[in-house]
Amino acid sequence: MARKKRKEFKRKIKVDNKYGSVKLAKFINRVMIGGKKGLAEKIVYEALDSLVEKIDKKNHVLAFDKLIKNVVPLMEVKSRRVGGSTYQVPVEVRAVRGVALAMRWIIANARNRSGRSMSEKLSQEFLDSYNNIGQSVKKRDDTHKMAEANKAFAHFRW
Repeated sequence: MARKKRKEFKRKIKVDNKYGSVKLAKFINRVMIGGKKGLAEKIVYEALDSLVEKIDKKNHVLAFDKLIKNVVPLMEVKSRRVGGSTYQVPVEVRAVRGVALAMRWIIANARNRSGRSMSEKLSQEFLDSYNNIGQSVKKRDDTHKMAEANKAFAHFRW
């Protein structure tokens, strides 16, 4: 018996205080731990200022968009169970999910870096992502390689 369709509701996220970017506001929310948004904003803004200073660019939002774009995956694998065996089926990543994955990878890799303050670690990760090197970009490449390796199972996609 079919269930009643649920109404899809997307929560509106307010733009960030300094640059008016929704994407940057989402990133700040992801960095935030324990509801300390002021601290998360301070960390992200310091890291972004440091990045812009190192790359000699004026626009913070464009630099942030470029580094996110460098990490967004185009393909990923999803598990599909077909007749008792599980296949890793390559699927295209929706734009919203791609940005969410990129943000998650950047923050996780910044947290895993050794020493220093979080703003310095995040700044290094920003710089690496901006220059298309580093752990976040490696994660994207590994995801693409896995999808490419399992291209034979693409016919199980539905």
